[in-house]
Amino acid sequence: MAYATLDELKGRLDWELDEDELRIAAGALDDASDLAATYGRDWPETTVPRLVKTLVLKSAARYLRNPNGYTQSRAGDETLAWSDIGRDAGTVHFAREEIRLLEELAGRKRGITSVDVFAWGTKPRERGATGHVPVDYSPDSPFPLFEDEASPW
Repeated sequence: MAYATLDELKGRLDWELDEDELRIAAGALDDASDLAATYGRDWPETTVPRLVKTLVLKSAARYLRNPNGYTQSRAGDETLAWSDIGRDAGTVHFAREEIRLLEELAGRKRGITSVDVFAWGTKPRERGATGHVPVDYSPDSPFPLFEDEASPW
């Protein structure tokens, strides 16, 4: 299951792929698609969003440009370093921003939310009702959760 084709990936590279590179490219597309489904959701191949396809192609192309995961290159007295790759060097991966995009496309929102909590086997309390905890020794008079009913804090 790949969200993009080899021809689309070839269009993003500035060299012709040989047989070994074609095999590696096909695997990279599969790996990037699997990661996209993990971080996002399992989209059907026929209706995958364009941005997901773009992110898969970017990830596979990034891997093909540096499959050995080099973080430094030296020629003569010149040295070039890529310090932003880190532990993902030599792997098919998504950047942090790309992961957030995949999560948003899948409908997953990060953040803090409040959740109503209630005891097992009881009904959730009505909105606006004062906070009381059900007790087993007197179901008609529950224990107050807050100090007073006017201000819970």
